[in-house]
Amino acid sequence: MISYRAITPAELDRVTAWIVTEPVGWISADRYRAELAENMYRPEWTWIAEVGGRVVGRALWWGPRDSANPVALDCLDVDPAVGERTAVAAELVRAALAVFSRPVQYAIKAAGGWRDDPATSAAVEWRRAAARAAGLTLEVERLQFEWAPADGVPSAAGVLRFAEASDEEFLAVFARIAEGSLDFQTRTSVAAKGVDATAREEMDFYLGAPGKREWWRLACTHEGEVAGMAIPSATPYSVNVGYLGVVPEFRGRGYVDEILAEITRMHAANGEPRVTATTDVGNAPMAAAFRRAGYRNTEIRINLSHDLPS
Repeated sequence: MISYRAITPAELDRVTAWIVTEPVGWISADRYRAELAENMYRPEWTWIAEVGGRVVGRALWWGPRDSANPVALDCLDVDPAVGERTAVAAELVRAALAVFSRPVQYAIKAAGGWRDDPATSAAVEWRRAAARAAGLTLEVERLQFEWAPADGVPSAAGVLRFAEASDEEFLAVFARIAEGSLDFQTRTSVAAKGVDATAREEMDFYLGAPGKREWWRLACTHEGEVAGMAIPSATPYSVNVGYLGVVPEFRGRGYVDEILAEITRMHAANGEPRVTATTDVGNAPMAAAFRRAGYRNTEIRINLSHDLPS
């Protein structure tokens, strides 16, 4: 019989000895231990499937160092010798979700073109099926981009000017950008909660991110009209593009390029060696803007999460 549980601190070696051999992203022993020391992985968030004292599966959940609960499933794997890997993985995820008190997301990371490679496709598909069976049924595929100074710092076109503003002004622009957004998460949230609640949640997320509030800028025309905004931000691992958008009445004029360039220039001026960014596969205009700005697509992320409450 297979049992499912969180580990104790004395069992860390049993988990770190695990190696994922399939072509998907996973967490190595060195990274796990480094982030365990930062309180971003924890024994109570580290779950195993066990048969007769042998570990046959593991699920590593991650969260900010000051969080009471994890927010993401970073690594899911099951020994192929158990046979029904999908079923075991689904039960492992389900057991952990029964303990955690907030929604989580699972990102399966793979190389671009993963559907065309049989080994990568198989590795993604059984994990995706397990996550869905465990209740993570909301899915979106995203492109991960990266920029480095060697890719070229975008020049300023001078079409827009950028200014600091109050939280109230930014909140209003968050709401305007949410209308008609091509971003899957934003559209899903607007449908479930409305524009105002979505804007508030998105702004609160970036206020709580490791990026600095003083980086935020409104993008304005030379006539003083607000055209959009630029929010350079950061994760615990690197600085990133964060959030950018154009308000509905100014879309289709190429302003996204100037806003993205402003974010990139700000990070470059701070001496950052690497800037990351993500966008939905379905958001073709944003993906094209990243490529025009010199950003390179480095991987695909299949994100699975709970349905949003209405």
